[in-house]
Amino acid sequence: MKDLFGRNINYLRISVTDLCNLRCQYCMPQGGVCKVDHEDVLSIEEFYEIAKAFVSLGINKIRITGGEPLVKKGIVELVEKISKLDGVKDLAMTTNGIYLKDYAKQLKDAGLNRVNISLDTLNPEKYKEITRGGSLLKVLDGIEEAKKVGLTPIKINTVLIGDFNTDEIENFVYITKQEEIDVRFIELMPIGEASDWAAKKFVSNSMILDKVKELEKTEGNDPSSPAVYYKLPGGKGKVGIINPISCKFCDACNRVRLTSRGKLKLCLHSNDEIDLKNVLQSGRDLEKTIKEAILQKPEEHHLEEGKYIIRNMYEIGG
Repeated sequence: MKDLFGRNINYLRISVTDLCNLRCQYCMPQGGVCKVDHEDVLSIEEFYEIAKAFVSLGINKIRITGGEPLVKKGIVELVEKISKLDGVKDLAMTTNGIYLKDYAKQLKDAGLNRVNISLDTLNPEKYKEITRGGSLLKVLDGIEEAKKVGLTPIKINTVLIGDFNTDEIENFVYITKQEEIDVRFIELMPIGEASDWAAKKFVSNSMILDKVKELEKTEGNDPSSPAVYYKLPGGKGKVGIINPISCKFCDACNRVRLTSRGKLKLCLHSNDEIDLKNVLQSGRDLEKTIKEAILQKPEEHHLEEGKYIIRNMYEIGG
């Protein structure tokens, strides 16, 4: 599918739940989120039907997100159904890794290709602090199990947070020296209720290149990827730098997002949504609606102007 600006939209991110088993300070309220009524959330079959419509229109890359997707009942079934769609070339998942040790083999057998792990510190106490009670050991065990069953290449997503983990930049980078793991640093985004907190803790990703000067930019970066990749000399993995605040990558954006309530978001940083759940349940032409929606995808976002979105990240799926 092409949008009005000639971008080929081939990537769908599906948030299967708002719920999460962690309470990360920049993402979730301390008391958790209110559960929505069962009928307001897409069923496994509805997720599949919408995914099938997107794939029929040219989507070939799908990522399952949350909240935390591994708390979703029926997640393995959904992965298996989507993996069997003719045209899906890459099926991935972003997870916090807490339940990954238990689910890795099931997910691999169901057809999942790879995982991204959200991990902001390698210090157990700091991890417990930022997640409000999470266990770093469970995440590390999950990463090992993912390696064992072949959910690779593994990517670690690290949000850079001022006065919290900037002293660990080198530690994360040097994981890529010995491991075939990519570490991607992401600037803290002012989204939802965490907007004020994020603004106070924001640090530019330029700090990474200042701290690790031996990083060398790799050739052949995918223009549709938000990450610019670097490598340590002789490193087995790569270091990705994602700058949604200090540097836009809208001109090559190829993605759209589906929330757990069936809302289609054409841009992460826009409040505009299209209700595909209603379209599906009313029997209207889903593919026609999607094609018309793609033509509404904005040319760029405007975070630099302080136009922050209302929804929280756990409601969108990143």
